[in-house]
Amino acid sequence: MKKYLETFNILTKDEIDFFEKKVVRKKLKKGEFFIKEGQTCKEVGFVVSGLFRSFYHSSTEEEVTYCFTFSNSFVSAYSSFLSQNKTVENIQALTDTEILTISKDQLLKLEQSSTNWLTFLKMMAEQEYIKLEKRIFMLQRESAEKRYLDLLTNQPEYLQLIPLHFLSSYLGITQRHLSRIRKSISN
Repeated sequence: MKKYLETFNILTKDEIDFFEKKVVRKKLKKGEFFIKEGQTCKEVGFVVSGLFRSFYHSSTEEEVTYCFTFSNSFVSAYSSFLSQNKTVENIQALTDTEILTISKDQLLKLEQSSTNWLTFLKMMAEQEYIKLEKRIFMLQRESAEKRYLDLLTNQPEYLQLIPLHFLSSYLGITQRHLSRIRKSISN
């Protein structure tokens, strides 16, 4: 995590060291939840190792996967974290995971301690917004085959680590449709 924070060239060594003293190391087994719908998110996690799936339930109670979070990334039910309202999302470990968490209270104290933290957190929020916008545009503008090819090109780790039923949900298609796309591309 220290190396990740250093790459932004915003925080001082002392600020990063102080942050490291405030985080709590947690391990989640495959299938365990970082947060479940109906809970209020009170922390942000930094994924040291492992993989998370974020999903919600549709009006027909179908699970809809909308995000995967790999190591060297932050994970949170961000809307709930900001508003302190109950979340509608679930964040589940798809593998055994190790995360470093920091509470909302501790993060607020960091914000108050330095403008560098404000700058860093603003940058993180902006990156999340851009990622979300890109995902929405991809789902609304591109065909299922184009979305799959985009993953194949830009995030091949998704295709190697994620079970097909979660991957098809993420792409907004049935597992059968995904199988047809994969077959047509491999020919």
